Amino acid sequence: MKIVKGLSVDAAEPTGSGGDSPTMRLFALLEVMAAKDQRYSLQGLVEETGLPKPTLHRMLQQLEGAGLLQREGDGRHYGIGTRLRRLAENLLLNDSLHGARHTVLRQLVEEIGESCNLTALSGSEVVYLDRVETAAPLRFYLHSGSRVPVHCSASGKIFLSQMSAAQRRRLLSHAPLETYTPRTLTDPEALEKEVQRVRKDGYAIDHEEFLPGLLCIATPVPSGDDAPSNLCIAVQAPVMRLDAAKAKTLLPALQRAAQALSRIDADAASDRAQA
Repeated sequence: MKIVKGLSVDAAEPTGSGGDSPTMRLFALLEVMAAKDQRYSLQGLVEETGLPKPTLHRMLQQLEGAGLLQREGDGRHYGIGTRLRRLAENLLLNDSLHGARHTVLRQLVEEIGESCNLTALSGSEVVYLDRVETAAPLRFYLHSGSRVPVHCSASGKIFLSQMSAAQRRRLLSHAPLETYTPRTLTDPEALEKEVQRVRKDGYAIDHEEFLPGLLCIATPVPSGDDAPSNLCIAVQAPVMRLDAAKAKTLLPALQRAAQALSRIDADAASDRAQA
């Protein structure tokens, strides 16, 4: 019998004092489902965990009722729920690395003179984990916690470029390609062509695709293990100060900051491993 990440075969056994309590078994199931970008059926989870189907069914009902998981439209598959996604976002927004990351952003803004932000993918949107504004009087104000669409933001296109074609189709099927400006890419083929260019170039530009008059260039923060990055760093400015050609000249500074952010995460992971 295959048991995954501490999941107990008997979910009805009495609560223990360690990691084999009903609460920890539910948490372990969430870990299993969050580890892969896919939707799970009940039978798929039986095969993944080795737990009995009745046990898993009860656990899924509990997690769905708490808003931690949600059932897909077909009624047979389960995915991450809104409450769990919000929890993950809050951890990123408020974790102990925030101060170190904020320093990197502030130094980047001082170097290039434009607003910069750190972003992560959240469902079909991009969430701002942190942002430092330029001192210039003309600027677009977007605070930490702001959300922008994945299909018409520079960071969003980076995240899309790291997915497989099937993953992109699944994500965009739940996120209509809404028009925000005359430049917004709403044709799936045109967006796919743009995503392939981003994959090749390693950076993305939003040229007034989300907000009129705003240009943004973004690059991923390396994950350190060749896995897709869950963080991007980006520069934003009014088009009267920043055009696409000038934005590309900022890439070396942007990429240095991305490497600095990657080292912060790597150092933190090393510290946790040694603790």
